Amino acid sequence: MESLIIAIPSENPGGLDAALGQHFGHCDIYTIVEARDGKILDVRTLPNVPHQQGGCMAPVNHLAGNGVKVLIAGGMGMRPLMGFQQVGVQVYHGSNAPSVGHAVRAFLMGSLPAFSTEFTCGGGH
Repeated sequence: MESLIIAIPSENPGGLDAALGQHFGHCDIYTIVEARDGKILDVRTLPNVPHQQGGCMAPVNHLAGNGVKVLIAGGMGMRPLMGFQQVGVQVYHGSNAPSVGHAVRAFLMGSLPAFSTEFTCGGGH
C-alpha cells in the first residue's frame, strides 16, 4: 500500500504533541505525517505561506504541491473546502482532538468525520 501524506494545521513548534491550529490558512506551521497501513512512518513540519498571496487558495495549493492527500482541520469556509476537493485533498474535522498526534491516530482508526457544509464556518480558514 502507498504512503499517505497527512497535513495538520499546528501551533508552533509543530509535531505530534502540538496543539491543532484552528484556522488552517493562518496557522503557524503544518505538521506533516506520512502513514501507511495505519502506522505513522515519519513526522516533519512545513511552514505556512503568506495568506495574502492567492487568498484562501494559497495554502490549498501549497499543501497539494507538497504531496498532501489528507488535511485534518478545525474549520474552514466553502471556498477553500472546494479548492481542496478540486486538487484531490480529502478534508477531515479534527478540532476536538487535544493534540496533533491524537487527531492523526483518530484519523488512522477511521473515527474522524469528513468535512461537509455543516462543519464549515464562513471565515474559519
